[in-house]
Amino acid sequence: MASIQIRKYRDDDAEAVKETFTLGMSEHVPSSFMHLLKQPPTQMVLMCTFCALLTSSKSFLLPILTVTLIMAAARQFVVHVFNKYIDTSLKKDLDNITETYLKQKDSCFWVAECDGRVVGTVACLPNENIPGCLELKRASVRRSHRRMGIAKALCRTVADFTRDRGYAAVCLYTSVVQTDAQKLYEHMGYEKIREFLVPELFAKIMNFTLIEYRLDLQRDRKKD
Repeated sequence: MASIQIRKYRDDDAEAVKETFTLGMSEHVPSSFMHLLKQPPTQMVLMCTFCALLTSSKSFLLPILTVTLIMAAARQFVVHVFNKYIDTSLKKDLDNITETYLKQKDSCFWVAECDGRVVGTVACLPNENIPGCLELKRASVRRSHRRMGIAKALCRTVADFTRDRGYAAVCLYTSVVQTDAQKLYEHMGYEKIREFLVPELFAKIMNFTLIEYRLDLQRDRKKD
């Protein structure tokens, strides 16, 4: 059994952390693309295009090729959206984790280390819109080290940190396509508070919603 250590971030972890985050986010491209294809407007466009070209061309080849090209373009659109989000996240906080998390009050960033290699990350900081709550962020575990309890250990680390600083709850946001993450959080005792549509245009096109979860530490303590 590999030895897993959860520790605070160090500056020499920077590249491994950014790689872990980037790989983790890129994994959601296929599920997001399938989510887009399941939306009624997408299906209507594909069906109308196919039927119109089939009627006008009297051939199956042209409509099939056209629909295939539209789907390929849609997938590239999803890739572009995720790449943009990754770049924004790197510039926002992951390019300077020490300043963003370690030097700020009631904030921290941890890594999971296995045999000297960073295989997981998690962070937290005060949520500006929810008083008395720390927000869990940047949770990610490399695919090669999943099903080993690392994600649960990272979540518990944030919960303990939050409780020790006198906060009442941990909150977090995940997306509709991150079904494994939803199962993990619900297993850890988080409750789904609400679902809402991301305000950006791409989210409206994809019907891409975020889910807010909350872990009540006071109630969790009573259970203990």
